[in-house]
Amino acid sequence: MKITELLSGDLVASSLESSTKPELLHELALRLVGKYTSIDPDRLTQVLIERERLGSTAIGDGIAIPHGKLSGVAQIVGLFGRHPKGIDFDSLDGRPTFLFFLLVAPEDSTSLHLKALARASRLLKDAAFRERLMAAPDAATIYRLIQEEDSKY
Repeated sequence: MKITELLSGDLVASSLESSTKPELLHELALRLVGKYTSIDPDRLTQVLIERERLGSTAIGDGIAIPHGKLSGVAQIVGLFGRHPKGIDFDSLDGRPTFLFFLLVAPEDSTSLHLKALARASRLLKDAAFRERLMAAPDAATIYRLIQEEDSKY
């Protein structure tokens, strides 16, 4: 599975603005429904908040991979977002989170959902790559960087 199978250039947000975790989850949901209009942003936000209650999806090193399963979604879809200032996302390392990879899967998805999570985590593992993402001037450049990194695996 390639990240670029789940993510397109129009689903990259280079300047997230929310200041709290619930606000950011809603901002991600709203940006996703800009392309996937059948998704209810309030229902998606609720699903993401419920998942966060089980444990933070902020895995450290400035990365979070919020995810959830939603009825009415035909395939796994993703959105990448960058928060230039970083926010408190209850990260495992206690530091601010800057890079967000939202994954939404069909309710009956299990193995593909887990593969997508593992792929997103592996993609963002490299510190030099994360630095390039943070330094990128715009969403198009971020997407190009993701494509290049994704092609290495």
